[in-house]
Amino acid sequence: MPFVVPARHDPGMTDPTPQRHHAIDYVELAVTDLDRSKRFYAEAFGWEFTDYGPGYAGFRDARGGAAEAGGLALADAVRTGGGPLVLLFSTDLDATLEAVTRAGGRVVDGPYEFPGGRRFHFTDPDGTELGVWSER
Repeated sequence: MPFVVPARHDPGMTDPTPQRHHAIDYVELAVTDLDRSKRFYAEAFGWEFTDYGPGYAGFRDARGGAAEAGGLALADAVRTGGGPLVLLFSTDLDATLEAVTRAGGRVVDGPYEFPGGRRFHFTDPDGTELGVWSER
């Protein structure tokens, strides 16, 4: 299903969000059930969504900005076992881990310590793996 990425700002904004050269600008996650995935990410991380038709929802993350950080794209299947790993930041890793599992995610690694803090990996209801890290 071809899809054109929506504008990077809400229609009511006067200025689009400035992009940074060579910075990660937008993350798109393939999902097989758009409504279930929206519920999961809203419950686990507080993301807010803008629907762009039956097969796509843009999301704003917990930073509270108006700019979209990415989107959920309806797909027939989700690729597993490769590709980049998206890492989210948390100020309270244990509370985030609890929210992920309560929302239906499955922890697949950790939490564990690394030189910059602690982190864990989880899969969402479609099996997409993401990570969350914290400084402590």
